[in-house]
Amino acid sequence: MTKPIDRLSIQLYSARSITPLEAQFALVAGLGYRMVEPWGGLFNDPDALRRLLDLHGMTAPSAHVGLDRLRADAVGTARLCKGLGIEIVLAPAPPPGEREGGEQEWRGIGRELNEIGKAVTGEGLRFGWHNHHWEYGRAGSGKTYLECLFEEAPDLVWEADLAWIVRGGGDPVAEIKKHAQRLVACHIKDLAPSGQCADEDGWADPGHGIMDWPALRAAMTEAGVSLFVAEHDKPNDVARFARRARETVSSWT
Repeated sequence: MTKPIDRLSIQLYSARSITPLEAQFALVAGLGYRMVEPWGGLFNDPDALRRLLDLHGMTAPSAHVGLDRLRADAVGTARLCKGLGIEIVLAPAPPPGEREGGEQEWRGIGRELNEIGKAVTGEGLRFGWHNHHWEYGRAGSGKTYLECLFEEAPDLVWEADLAWIVRGGGDPVAEIKKHAQRLVACHIKDLAPSGQCADEDGWADPGHGIMDWPALRAAMTEAGVSLFVAEHDKPNDVARFARRARETVSSWT
């Protein structure tokens, strides 16, 4: 039986403070990671990404790709990702200026994602969404904007950012259960107690904050989640965060 630690990846955005990219790969590989999740800016040099994946014997089963790139050339972007061995393409957020328009704006994004998804899946990949907190605003009907988006894109898969759900006022256990049929990955991420870790924007290393990991782990198991991606939006010590994330997931049975 595959253990969660065997399906642990790390979002390279968490290591962006380390330069060059080679040093990021060397660090996470040295800590035992065998999978990474690239983010948008790294696709400006896909050859470097391919070289470093090969050098360290790593894979990138999922990746965050900006809506701007997908809008410009969804098929070409999908082919680029496929060439890197990526299996799940995730749009990570609406661009600035497209986040506060309420239900109609989110439904419009959903319809657009539905069309982009046809191009991406047509290349043999899966296409999905990664949430932040904006999606937990509510329409007049009481539905979250995430629900509105999903209604417009029935085939869209989902990577749940568990801590952003909390910051949006949602219950991540309930959300996992509600959208289990879409859920393909989770960002393993934690929140510091109120007033702590201010220099890290209030984020904490996984397992060292206030998130209810036993309940979350049970919900993820029930939902059949098979990809866990460690993330910290602003770690002041990347190695500490990455090490602790592995230790936390290693404790899951």
